[in-house]
Amino acid sequence: MLNWIVIPCYNEAGRLEDADITALLSAPSVNVVLVDDGSTDTTLARCETFKSNHGNRVEILSMPENVGKAEAVRRGMKHAVSLGADITGYTDADFATRPAEMLRLVREIETDEATQVLLGSRWLHMGANIQRSAFRHYTGRVFATFASLILRMPVYDTQCGAKLFRVTETLTAAIADPFLSRWAFDVELIGRLREGVHDAPGYELSAFVEMPLSTWIDVRGSKIGVFAMIGATMDLLAIARELARLRRVRS
Repeated sequence: MLNWIVIPCYNEAGRLEDADITALLSAPSVNVVLVDDGSTDTTLARCETFKSNHGNRVEILSMPENVGKAEAVRRGMKHAVSLGADITGYTDADFATRPAEMLRLVREIETDEATQVLLGSRWLHMGANIQRSAFRHYTGRVFATFASLILRMPVYDTQCGAKLFRVTETLTAAIADPFLSRWAFDVELIGRLREGVHDAPGYELSAFVEMPLSTWIDVRGSKIGVFAMIGATMDLLAIARELARLRRVRS
């Protein structure tokens, strides 16, 4: 099975580590697409070093200017599909989701053919090491509640940066067009997959699985702040309108 994991990178030279890339590539089926999103630091040079170290298991997409995480991820996933991926997905360049956790998700979706979408979930519970600021935890819970209502799905955590997707007609259609949302594209992507777009059928609810992470560590220097949270919340309104339109088309 061929898996390509997308890592969007914007000014990540200080946080990208070869040790993390190497750990992710320790699974023979896993390859990496590094998307340099118009960085103004030495991120692209770092990506090229990783390519030199790991050969054809690392692909680089370089954006001439910053297009935002949503578009960087979408283009990276489209590139993964063009490379013949059976499974694609994405994780964050800060590796708040540790490589071992990402590989655990990979093993799960590889072995469960009924799962089309596998979402990492930062469920704060006994026995897990989920290190997250109180602000991000509680604002995240409010956001997730609204996202769940808009999607009409009992999803706990839409914004965890660890997601995997089986490559199908439905996924290809879902990433064909740019997202409306800059900050809440995860919700929009899940919605497109659930409702179906471009004549591709939507998935049944049973095709979506959330897997609680054992470890997730909030890394200092995250670009997600108050304004991003406000932007993501506003994006939910646009997503709600778009999903309502898709439901009318399907009915």
